Amino acid sequence: MSEARARRVGRVASDRADKTIIVEVESVRRHRLYGKPVRIRRKFMAHDPSNTCRIGDVVQIEESRPISRRKRWRLVEVLERTQLTAEERQAAFSAGETEEASAVASDGAEHAEQQ
Repeated sequence: MSEARARRVGRVASDRADKTIIVEVESVRRHRLYGKPVRIRRKFMAHDPSNTCRIGDVVQIEESRPISRRKRWRLVEVLERTQLTAEERQAAFSAGETEEASAVASDGAEHAEQQ
């Protein structure tokens, strides 16, 4: 008897960790009271043993045994490669920083210029 494992298709949101990717899966459901379509986004940590994925790739992941504390999915295949350049990926990565950290850094630079 073959076991049917859940599969999801999503976009890689982060590839910072070694052998791990964070995949954002988006689905559209109707709001139960108002009936308006609502976009639902969920993030899954998936095992990428060869570190092949990059931010923006569309991938298929499959449910698996627990690999670590939060990692319960594994990469099946890369469906579509991103067209982002290395600089654009770096900009997307930098955009994930908190705005407070950016503001503090810029305030420190302005303070140094005044002295």
